[in-house]
Amino acid sequence: MREEYDIKKLNPRKNPYAGKLKQQVTMNMNITTIQYFKTMASESGIPYQTLINLYLDECVKERKKIQFV
Repeated sequence: MREEYDIKKLNPRKNPYAGKLKQQVTMNMNITTIQYFKTMASESGIPYQTLINLYLDECVKERKKIQFV
């Protein structure tokens, strides 16, 4: 294996997934909410954090508004 590589000769291209990067956050959620998504996760085979992310993405795309009761 080479000890040094000439980076300029490599194929420099932009990351096609750069627009889909995620940022880690920490938040406090109700136990019932987490349990709901964990139940959905076990039924669908999709990790619960992914399901939460998909739901929040859908809310953003549809510009859903929170209804305070």
